[in-house]
Amino acid sequence: MSAISQVPAAFPEIDRQTRESGFTMPSEILTCSLLRTLAASKPAGRFLELGTGTGLSTAWLLDGMDAASTLVSVDNAAEFLDIAIRNLGTDSRADFVCRDGGEWLEENQHSRFDFIFADTWHGKYLLLDEALALLNPGGMYFIDDMLPQANWPEGHDLKVANLRAVLAARSDLDVTELDWASGLIIAVKK
Repeated sequence: MSAISQVPAAFPEIDRQTRESGFTMPSEILTCSLLRTLAASKPAGRFLELGTGTGLSTAWLLDGMDAASTLVSVDNAAEFLDIAIRNLGTDSRADFVCRDGGEWLEENQHSRFDFIFADTWHGKYLLLDEALALLNPGGMYFIDDMLPQANWPEGHDLKVANLRAVLAARSDLDVTELDWASGLIIAVKK
């Protein structure tokens, strides 16, 4: 496998601040690189990120998005979201929202997106139907951390297995699982 040669301009500083902050759940760089590639496939797209964290994956999404695209990035942890805002907040395509993901999903059912990266409980293990309802036809739903992780609490493997089964059984999605990086699922709404 080749090394990733180009990272977004803000990535090194966000990575440094992330390590200093004690944030322990960043998306890995292979996942981030794929996010950039997938974002490039949605010109003038509307993007949603549930679980900004410190903005590591956000930087890659923005790097792949064109000038006509927009991103709403939601997280409830202000201390981590502030890192993203400090480093990416001048990008006019990005709207950072400090809010509980579940509340945001319930209050924004009128919204539609071309790409959703669900990197937190809401929109992945909780309120999955509500998140998927926000996808336009042809829209992508992307999740990571489907392979066993050192920080999984006891019993989390059962939640992952259930989520995989629920997504695979949906007739409104074409789903591909990748045992690559941290374990990925990419689904497209029919």
